[in-house]
Amino acid sequence: MNTFQKIIYFFLEIQERKLTKKLSRHFKSSSSNSTSKTVLSSNVTMTLTSKTEQNIELVRKNVTDIVRNCENNPEKLLKYIESKGTKIVKLDNADKILSVIKEEEGLITQLEGIEALYINAIAKSGFSLKSKPLFIMRNGAVDPYYMLHQFYKWYSLEMKLPGFDYMSQKLFKIYLNSDTALLSNLNLDEMTGLKEAINRDQEATTFALEIAKAKEGSKKVLEKMQDGGANI
Repeated sequence: MNTFQKIIYFFLEIQERKLTKKLSRHFKSSSSNSTSKTVLSSNVTMTLTSKTEQNIELVRKNVTDIVRNCENNPEKLLKYIESKGTKIVKLDNADKILSVIKEEEGLITQLEGIEALYINAIAKSGFSLKSKPLFIMRNGAVDPYYMLHQFYKWYSLEMKLPGFDYMSQKLFKIYLNSDTALLSNLNLDEMTGLKEAINRDQEATTFALEIAKAKEGSKKVLEKMQDGGANI
């Protein structure tokens, strides 16, 4: 099962109430980031996200325009990413190289520690215990819908939407692999960060699926037109 499929199945199985239930254990608490604030009391959960919601809409609009201008071509999207200062690294056997630190091809968000050293060595980015976000892909053709998903996440990161900090992404990877036992004692900040990371990934998945469905629908219409006499 490829990464894109795993993400789709993951969100089909996850219920938002699971996160809400865990968050509700932290009474009289609050958590905030640059664009969102979550406040919990004994009976009330309130999330102030107007700025985040505005940015989400802006991301969706801008990505739609960029993808259209790039003709949904993965190589053109990669060039756009590179033009904005994000490093692109292409390697033979990229999947195997990344599996050493349990990463997958595409956007690699900030890493720390040994993982950062490893990525920096692969990307020839110097010696540092912190890495910058970058793309690592295998040589050869890239699936356009997988690229859409990764591009959408990258643009969300560029727009500084919450959920891309090191800890939130680390927790998201644990949750994605269903190792929920490690998440049983998270504090409110960690749970809020995890929720934001899930939201960002779900937004990217939804966007890629909508584009795929629209293209498939257009393809079927074209096939009917080519058959002749079709009732469209």
